[in-house]
Amino acid sequence: MRGASRKRVLVTGGAGFLGSHLCRRLLEQGHDVLCVDNLYTGTRENIIDLMSNPWFEFLRHDVTFPLYVEADEIYNLACPASPIHYQFDPVQTTKTSVHGAINMLGLAKRVKAKILQASTSEVYGDPELHPQKENYWGHVNTVGPRACYDEGKRCAETLFFDYWRQYRLKIKVVRIFNTYGPFMHPADGRVVSNFITQALRGEPITIYGDGSQTRSFCYVSDMVDAFLRTMETGDEFTGPVNLGNPREFTIRELADRVLELTGSRSEIVEKPLPQDDPTQRCPDINLAQSVLGWSPKVELQQGLRETIAWFDGRT
Repeated sequence: MRGASRKRVLVTGGAGFLGSHLCRRLLEQGHDVLCVDNLYTGTRENIIDLMSNPWFEFLRHDVTFPLYVEADEIYNLACPASPIHYQFDPVQTTKTSVHGAINMLGLAKRVKAKILQASTSEVYGDPELHPQKENYWGHVNTVGPRACYDEGKRCAETLFFDYWRQYRLKIKVVRIFNTYGPFMHPADGRVVSNFITQALRGEPITIYGDGSQTRSFCYVSDMVDAFLRTMETGDEFTGPVNLGNPREFTIRELADRVLELTGSRSEIVEKPLPQDDPTQRCPDINLAQSVLGWSPKVELQQGLRETIAWFDGRT
C-alpha cells in the first residue's frame, strides 16, 4: 500500500536536463515517479541510475499525442529549450508546447490532478522592462526564428489559465530563467554548456555580439527546489511566477569565469548576434520570495565548479 504522503507524479520531459533532476528529487521525497519523454533532446543516460528504483518508471512517449495514465500531480516540462534544438523543427516545437499542453491539461482534468507548466523567460521576448516582472506582457517577434518557442510557451500559458477559469483546474505556471548544472546537453548551444565544452577542448570561446548582453544564471538544485515549493502552494496561487537568479552577469564575465575555473588557454572570439537575441534578461523574483519563501542559494562560482566537474571527462 502506498503511504499517505506518497504521490503518483508524472514528469513529462523527465529524461531531460531539468526533468531528470526533478525525478531524482521526487524519488528522494518518497514519491512514485512516471518519467515520460520521447528522447528528442532527453537521454537515457540522464536517468540510467534511476531505472533500478522500484518507484521509478520510464515511458517513451510524445506529448503531442494523448496519454492515459493515473497521476496525482503533473509537471509538464516537455519541450526542446535551446535554440539549436527548437529551431531544428520549429513546427514540432510549437506542437509540443501547444498540443502537449492540451493533452496534459486534458489528463489533469480527467484524473483531477494538480498540474505545473514549465514556461520560460522567453515569453518576455527582448524585454523593454528591466528586470522583468510577471505583469509585463513582453516584447516578442511573432514571426521570427525564435517564435516557435516563445509563442508556443505563451499559448501554453493561455491554455493553462483558460482551463483554470473554465474548469477550475488546479494549475501552477512558472517562468524559468537561465538554468545550468550537471546533465545539461553538451551540444545544446546554450551559453554555459558552450563555454565549458569549448574551454575544456581548448577551442575558441564563442561570444555573440560584444559580450555586453546580460543573463542571470540559476543553479539546477535551486530551480528544482522552486518547482517543488510552487507545487506545494495552495490552490489559490496559480502564478505565473518568475524563477531564476536576479544577479546579472555579462556574457563576457561568464566567459572569463569559465576560463579561470577550467584553466583553459582558449581565446575569446566574437561573432554576429543572432536575430531577436535579448540584450538583457533578469528576473524580478519578489513574488517567489514572498509566496514561496524561495531565493537561489548557489553562487555562480560554486555552480560552475560543479558543472565543469560533470562535463570534464564527457567532453
